[in-house]
Amino acid sequence: MKQFLVVGLGNFGHYLASHLYQKGHDVMAIDTNSNLVQKIKNQVTQAIVADATDASVIQSLGIKDMDTAIVSIGSILSNSILAVLNLQEAGVRHIVAKAINEPHKRILEKLGVEEISFPEKDNAISMAERLDNPNLIDYLPFLEGYGIIELGVPKSFVGKTLKQINLTNRFGVQIVAIKEMVPENLQFIPKADFVLKGSDILILLGSEAGLEKLKNN
Repeated sequence: MKQFLVVGLGNFGHYLASHLYQKGHDVMAIDTNSNLVQKIKNQVTQAIVADATDASVIQSLGIKDMDTAIVSIGSILSNSILAVLNLQEAGVRHIVAKAINEPHKRILEKLGVEEISFPEKDNAISMAERLDNPNLIDYLPFLEGYGIIELGVPKSFVGKTLKQINLTNRFGVQIVAIKEMVPENLQFIPKADFVLKGSDILILLGSEAGLEKLKNN
């Protein structure tokens, strides 16, 4: 069991905190809005009305030994930055922060936040990718210029082995896993002689250029 602090209980923070708690972790959730704290109090270990922009408040929470603090304050950029600074001064070793725009993301990077979530951007890109290609089931940004996608097997690949379609050499794309729907099964790092079926779903990792070339193949 790990210990988490979630700062900011809007939709993102609420679902994150409650899901971590459901996974069996110790979760402290804080927000200045008493209604939001009341709403989540039975779904986390501890829910507190507290202002993360006040350094003395953060110090009083005794959070130094938290495994991770997640700053999900989204509406006011300065509050997010102050919360990060206060958590760093309180000795929290690992901080994850939600960015609301690119300038906010750059500031968080300058503050030394190593893990930054940009849910609005990531969700928008994922939806745009799915709308652009009906075979695309999901898209996740990975590193700058790279992504992970779930792709239905193109008709031209059905009945062929992975060696025959040769995605690595043709597109610079790696098959991480294959979801078999009939029968339901997950083939992790499948072998070259795996024969693709029309019902299979490919989980692929590669450059955005390579993935785009494959989708348009």
